[in-house]
Amino acid sequence: MIIKKKGDFNPIIKDDGESKSVRLYPMITAKDGAPNFAMRLFEIGPGGHTPGHRHDWEHEIYIIEGRGYVLKDNHKIDIEKDDFIYIEPLESHQLIAGENGMKMICVVPNKGHS
Repeated sequence: MIIKKKGDFNPIIKDDGESKSVRLYPMITAKDGAPNFAMRLFEIGPGGHTPGHRHDWEHEIYIIEGRGYVLKDNHKIDIEKDDFIYIEPLESHQLIAGENGMKMICVVPNKGHS
């Protein structure tokens, strides 16, 4: 068993044009011996966003705090605290935080975590 604390991590900062104001914490990954999935914590600052993209694996998201929306094929879908989101393989998506930012847990297969 592995138990970690968020404070033990230095986040990976993603603020490169494709992503804006994103802090990524790789909480449990293959480096910990997890054979199948990576669990990551994302903190997205006010108005920040992940890149618009698609990939060949599914992933699941739980919104811990805040609100915003998912942009799917140029269609905005509102999301907020306590929403669970399933994104299918090859589904176009981008997560965009609202005015107070957003925190979420994202689980992907290990191949989806670099």
